[in-house]
Amino acid sequence: MLKFTEEHEWLNIEGDVATVGITAHAAEQLGDLVFVELPEVGASFSKGDDAATVESVKAASEVYCPLDGEITEINEAITADPALVNSDPMGAGWFFKLKLRNIADVDGLLDESGYKELIA
Repeated sequence: MLKFTEEHEWLNIEGDVATVGITAHAAEQLGDLVFVELPEVGASFSKGDDAATVESVKAASEVYCPLDGEITEINEAITADPALVNSDPMGAGWFFKLKLRNIADVDGLLDESGYKELIA
């Protein structure tokens, strides 16, 4: 199940774990990424907390935790090669996996058509 936030994160939800990244729209707005800082595995976050940082040639930006949960995995590949986020933001450019504290919270997120309306 694919969901989106108004802060331009996407979540691919399987069971109670969400793979999280930034949308193609966000990656385009940021420009070429030169640095990515990811959270630590085992860290717990609340919805809206700063979970990761990205820096592009234009600016530094926070990536927010989309829902309450615990980081179960991070994508080391994007720290070694931040350009992966630009070339494949919704695939190989994922940021982290989040074990959701409350799966019902997903209902508050946007679906793909809602997100497309937001960025239109």
